[in-house]
Amino acid sequence: MSEYKQLSLQGLWKNNPALVQLLGLCPLLAVSGTVINGLGLGLATTLVLIGSNTTVSLVRNWVPNEIRIPIFVMVIAAFVTVVQLTMNAYTYSLYLTLGIFIPLIVTNCAIIGRAEAYASKNPVHFAAFDGLMMGLGFTAVLVLLGGMREILGYGTLFTGADLLLGDWAASLEVTLFETENPFLLAILPPGAFLGMGLIIALKNALNDRVENMLKKPEEEKQVMRARVTGNIN
Repeated sequence: MSEYKQLSLQGLWKNNPALVQLLGLCPLLAVSGTVINGLGLGLATTLVLIGSNTTVSLVRNWVPNEIRIPIFVMVIAAFVTVVQLTMNAYTYSLYLTLGIFIPLIVTNCAIIGRAEAYASKNPVHFAAFDGLMMGLGFTAVLVLLGGMREILGYGTLFTGADLLLGDWAASLEVTLFETENPFLLAILPPGAFLGMGLIIALKNALNDRVENMLKKPEEEKQVMRARVTGNIN
């Protein structure tokens, strides 16, 4: 398997930062009340991951080993500042909605973890692609959890799309059912914990099913070999 395929599989599924590593859960659970909130934070995190991984890979041969972690944190903080100022300028309403969780991307262990574990040991093109895949995996979980909570809590999808995409996106909002009283369990943090648990359980069930499907052909081959050996004897 090529390195790009391996990185894609690791970031999106096998080593997903949210589902497997269980990193960055604080912002994931706090702001995933709607699809757009999750998408906005996910894209911001992805941009920081790509930028920090690329920069760390570029300077990895010049950074002394003793101070590598502080340097990595400074690099991450620089990209978070760029993303924060960009959102402040172009998506101000969404920036206000996400609030403190934009600057808190600096403390996301998934970002410093990838900088230390992968970007500091690999070439730039692989490091940048690793950041992209890890970011997309994190964003996918944010969007999925946000969609679940938004549907159960408000009966809608893509509420506030105009905050991220502009005024034209207001028409993207879909109302699945009308409700006078939102389902508070889905909207509040306990609902986020329950939703996250369901997503992780679903992933584990799919992994088990795929593993069992892969085992069956191997078991059948072993049975056939045993039969052939028995007949020869």
